[in-house]
Amino acid sequence: MKIKGNAIRPGNVVEHQGKLWIAVRIQHTQPGKGGAYLQVELKNLRDGSKLNERFRSAETVARVRLEQKDYHYIFGDENKLTVMDTETYDQIEVDRHLAGDAAVYLQDGMMVTVESYEEEPLKVTLPETVTMEVTDTEPAVKGQTAAASYKPAILENGVRTMVPPFVEVGNNVVINTADGTYAKRAD
Repeated sequence: MKIKGNAIRPGNVVEHQGKLWIAVRIQHTQPGKGGAYLQVELKNLRDGSKLNERFRSAETVARVRLEQKDYHYIFGDENKLTVMDTETYDQIEVDRHLAGDAAVYLQDGMMVTVESYEEEPLKVTLPETVTMEVTDTEPAVKGQTAAASYKPAILENGVRTMVPPFVEVGNNVVINTADGTYAKRAD
């Protein structure tokens, strides 16, 4: 599907220079001289390289729709993830780097979304949040809760994050998978 260059939005996947790119950041610019343009930061879906490109409203670009399918995460190693189709029970292997930094939050049986283009997996998306147990943190200091403060904690997967002072070892917390930040205490 062709769209105008100024219609690109963050998250759109476009075909540009013969490659697939995802729009990461956009900025509308209207200089004093000349026509307005859209400055777009693009990230290559296959190799992760970045490109800054200007698109004018007169230009057209091919917008690509990726096929999305939900899978159960079964297991993985340092290079590959094995996921299972919930309808056909077929298992496929995808590269671990397709999940990005969020791969450290994968848990057995977790539902993930695999986005593909022409049967080639390009991206693995985890749920927005996961529940993890705190395995190590400092004890709360009296009076520390007067101001909004955080203390370091280590989660069950070995990842370090910052948590509020009331969180103790053994507590379950909800973590944002996109950036690894504390969201709330789990119920």
